[in-house]
Amino acid sequence: MKKIGLYLFTNDLRINDNALLYQASQIVDELVCVVVEPVLSHYSSQFAQEQQNGAHRTAFISQSISDLKANLSDLEQSLVVLRQDQDKSDNVKDSLNEIISALNVTHLFANVHCGYDEQQLVQSTLTDCANLTAIQTHNSTLFELDDFPFTLDKLPRSFTKFRKLIEHLAVDTKGLTITNLPPAPDLTKTSHCHSKASLFMTGDLASEQSFKGGETSGLVHLDHYFSHDYASRYKQTRNVLDGIENSTKFSPWLALGCVSPKTICRHLTRFESHHGSNGSTYWIYFELLWREYFYWKSLSLTSSLFTGSPINPVKTENSNPSANLNFAKWKSGNTSYPIVDACMRQLNATGYMSNRGRQLAASCLIYELGVDWRHGAAYFESQLVDYDVASNWGNWAYIAGALNQPVHNNQTKNQSQPKSHHFDLAKQTEMYDPDHVFINQWSGGNAVSTSLTNQDAL
Repeated sequence: MKKIGLYLFTNDLRINDNALLYQASQIVDELVCVVVEPVLSHYSSQFAQEQQNGAHRTAFISQSISDLKANLSDLEQSLVVLRQDQDKSDNVKDSLNEIISALNVTHLFANVHCGYDEQQLVQSTLTDCANLTAIQTHNSTLFELDDFPFTLDKLPRSFTKFRKLIEHLAVDTKGLTITNLPPAPDLTKTSHCHSKASLFMTGDLASEQSFKGGETSGLVHLDHYFSHDYASRYKQTRNVLDGIENSTKFSPWLALGCVSPKTICRHLTRFESHHGSNGSTYWIYFELLWREYFYWKSLSLTSSLFTGSPINPVKTENSNPSANLNFAKWKSGNTSYPIVDACMRQLNATGYMSNRGRQLAASCLIYELGVDWRHGAAYFESQLVDYDVASNWGNWAYIAGALNQPVHNNQTKNQSQPKSHHFDLAKQTEMYDPDHVFINQWSGGNAVSTSLTNQDAL
C-alpha cells in the first residue's frame, strides 16, 4: 500500500534543520505540504479590538510562506495554503479532512505547537480521521521533553529553577540539510489544493519592511549578525530602545520557525570557538532558554494561559469605566507617558518594539492605566512581526503576575500584583532614553519611521 503523507507546517516554515520534514521524507512515498495561514483568532480579536492582523505582521507572514513555497519548488514540491475564516471556525478542519480523504493520506506530520488553537486543529483532525498515523515532534525547541529531568506536569514554576535544571544539557547542533523530498500526489483530486505566491502583501509595504520574512532572509540575517562583533557586546546593548545591531533581532524568524533555535545555537557555538565566549554570548543562549521556558509553560497551561481561572474570570469588556478609553489611547500612543507613547508609535509604524519597550508598555497598561493584561497581549499579537504565542502571552502574564495564577487556589481577585514587575516609567526613561532621543523620534505628528531597508537590516 502506498504511503501518502501530509506535512502540516505551522511555526516551522523552513526546509533545513527540520527533523520532522526529514523524517517524513524517509517514511512516505508521496507528500502533500500544507500550511494554514495564521490569522487573528476570534478570541484575540475581541481582546485586541482589532478585526485582523496588522499590515506589517501580515506582510511578514506572507513573505515567509512565499519563501517556503519557493524553497519547496526547488525540491520539486508544492505548497497548499489554507486560510482560516474567523467567522467559520471549522473551515480549516473541514478542508484538511477533505484533502486527507481525497488523496488517501495515511500519515500526518505536525509540529507540536504550544498554541491551544493549533493543538485543537490537529486533535480534531485525528479524531475525524481515525486511521491516520500521526507523527508529531517538538520541532521549534532546543530540547525534547524526554531530555528534561522532569515531566511536563512537574515543570518548574519559575524560569530560574527551569534554567538551572536544563542549561547544562547539550543542544543537538549537528544541522540537517534536506536535498530531496517525495513527490506530491495528484493535487487536482481536491479543490482545496491550490497554492498562492503571496497573500495580502502590497509592493509598497514590502519595500518598507525592516524584516523580510522567510528562511532565506532569516539565514542571511543570522550570518550577518555573527560575522560582526555584535554577539560579544550583546549584554551591554540589548536594552537599547532602537537600532538593528543592538539586539539579535532573531525573533521574527524564530517566531514562524523560518530559523530554528538549534541553528542559532550552532552559529553561536561557532562564533564562540573563533572569538571566545563571554557574558554577552552566554546571554544570547540565556534568552533562548527564556523562549524555551515559555514554550513548555504554555504547553503545560493549555487554554488557561488565555482564559484565566474561575477565581479571576476574564472579561472581554473592561470592568474599569475608563479602561476602554485608556486602552485606545495606549494603542495609538497617546497616553501621558512619553516613553510608552514612543514605543507604541514605533510598533504601529514598523511592527516591532524592543524587549525593554514591551516591558514598559505592558507595565503601563496594567498598572498605570488599569487595563486587563490580555487586551495588551492580544493587541501585540495582532501587530508584532515576531509574534510568538508562548513568548508574547507568557511575558504579558509574567508582567501581570498571572503566569502561575491558575494554580493559585488561595488567591483573591483583588490581590495586588508583584511590585517587581511594575516598572517606574520615569526611572526607566532616565536609564534608557535620558536625552529623549527615542521619544523625540516618535513624538506626535513628527514621528518618522526609521525602518531599515532589507539590505541594511541584513
